[in-house]
Amino acid sequence: MEFLCYHRDRSDSNALRGELIEDHWSYMDGYAAELIARGPTFADDGETASGSLHIVDLPDPAAARAFAFDEPNYQAGVYRDVLLRRWHNTLGRTMWDFPGGPTDGNRYLVIGLGAGEAADIVMPPDKDELIAYGPLLSDDGTTWLGTAVLLRAPDQAAARAVLVPGRYADIEVHDWEFGGRR
Repeated sequence: MEFLCYHRDRSDSNALRGELIEDHWSYMDGYAAELIARGPTFADDGETASGSLHIVDLPDPAAARAFAFDEPNYQAGVYRDVLLRRWHNTLGRTMWDFPGGPTDGNRYLVIGLGAGEAADIVMPPDKDELIAYGPLLSDDGTTWLGTAVLLRAPDQAAARAVLVPGRYADIEVHDWEFGGRR
């Protein structure tokens, strides 16, 4: 089962995040085989971390909750909240398989939160710019709760446009980069 885990940082936690970077990476090393995508998001200045995204393949919702809440930054209070949802890997690949590589162009995390009839089940036509794409689902995988996308785009407006306007209660767009050890 695939899960999207997005930890949002507290506004005053950047120094603590820096102190814990090795603990965070070591923790994630234990999940290397299960990771589909990972990486930090950034505030509008493009440099201050604002969150941490992980898409991971785990056996069940209990394992996903353990993954999210045992994470060292969470335990130390770096994060203000956690979005944890079942997710379906529509592309069927990891971020490391993205043909555009890890550094060329602007990268974004787009999260559309919705309810009711599913939207954006069919991928956009320009799949070459998609790093990860799929629906957010209830724990049992039967109810559509939104869509999450990692993509390369010229700017935030173009990234937001990947989701159908008017079908979501909220659409978040975050600057994002490939994560892991440098």
